[in-house]
Amino acid sequence: MGALILPLSSSAFADLPLGTGPTITSLFTNILSAVWLIFTGIAVILFVFAGILFLAAQGDPAKLTTAKQAFLWGVVGVVVAIIAFSIVKIMETALL
Repeated sequence: MGALILPLSSSAFADLPLGTGPTITSLFTNILSAVWLIFTGIAVILFVFAGILFLAAQGDPAKLTTAKQAFLWGVVGVVVAIIAFSIVKIMETALL
């Protein structure tokens, strides 16, 4: 994913005079913003899918268990992503 975004974000500044281009920090910030946007879209789709599983279960215990597990793993994924992005921001703040 980064290999696809990196040329786009760096070529946007090709016309600027020397010394006024993007910094490494701004490049990483742009990449993280794009990744965060993609992640939130995927998370919303997965939570909607878990909701559809709940509706389709119609009281069947096996299907309800599957829906609960999908929702639980969705929450775990969101928590891990928030922690990962927080670590990146903390390191950025600490190093700059």
